[in-house]
Amino acid sequence: MSNKGDGIRTIIINRRYFLLGTGSAIFSVLFASCSSNQNQSTSTPTSQNVSTSQQTSTIKIGVWSVIAEDILKFIQKELATSQGLEIQIVKFSDWVQVNNALKSGEIDANYFQHRLFMEDSAKRLNLNLVMLNQTYLTPLGIYSKKIKSLDKIPNGATIAIQSDASNKDRTLKFLQANNLVKLKDTSGNLATVKDIAENPKNLQFKELDGPAIVRGLDDVDLGTFLGSLRIQSKQLDLRPIVQESTNDKRYALGLVTLQGKENDPRIQKLNQMIIDPKVKEFINSTYKDAVLPVF
Repeated sequence: MSNKGDGIRTIIINRRYFLLGTGSAIFSVLFASCSSNQNQSTSTPTSQNVSTSQQTSTIKIGVWSVIAEDILKFIQKELATSQGLEIQIVKFSDWVQVNNALKSGEIDANYFQHRLFMEDSAKRLNLNLVMLNQTYLTPLGIYSKKIKSLDKIPNGATIAIQSDASNKDRTLKFLQANNLVKLKDTSGNLATVKDIAENPKNLQFKELDGPAIVRGLDDVDLGTFLGSLRIQSKQLDLRPIVQESTNDKRYALGLVTLQGKENDPRIQKLNQMIIDPKVKEFINSTYKDAVLPVF
């Protein structure tokens, strides 16, 4: 009887240790699993953190010509998206409004003007403007539907030139470079028709807005306007008698913003994108000699 009782007690004791051991093992597994999950959740970024690190910043850029618009669209597609920048293009119907929009804060920067135009606008609008990277030149040319070369220009021919101050100065100096007029020394001021000292062909000047010159080329003997207007009016087949080269970068267009905003990270990011080699390739293949990259 005693042996039988001792055997029963032994079985009970062994079963108790077995249950205790099994429970301990299960607890250890559960504890290890919880610890692993806790460590994993701590080391793995949450979806919120991922979306924050990939957040896109937006920049508003004012343009006037279709060229600048097309270049910015190319940059958005090929460069900006992968770098977390969204370019919102704000189009204007004329170039007078674009710097006003910069002044009012409607846009962050603009992409339509050369340095001399910017400096003249800054004076008129009482603005402190900053030119960043220059990218392309829309060369000024002399065009005609009647005359094929400069030496065939008749005495008293009518020539249309752009009426805004900076492009008028640019046009008159271009005509001087081609021996059509000779200007007085304007001592750094922008030249006007009144500054013509010699006019050997007795040219008759007609001052018009740039787009009006293209539309009215049938009504004059000659017209001087920018390559961008040729593209804007969809007249790429219209060839200049003579046009500017890239030697003078004063007339190259660049990114412009208000002084004090030039170090904005969004503006600096775009400022580097506009001189990317892919942009140069795009300009050359799309516009031929109507637009000339200068970087």
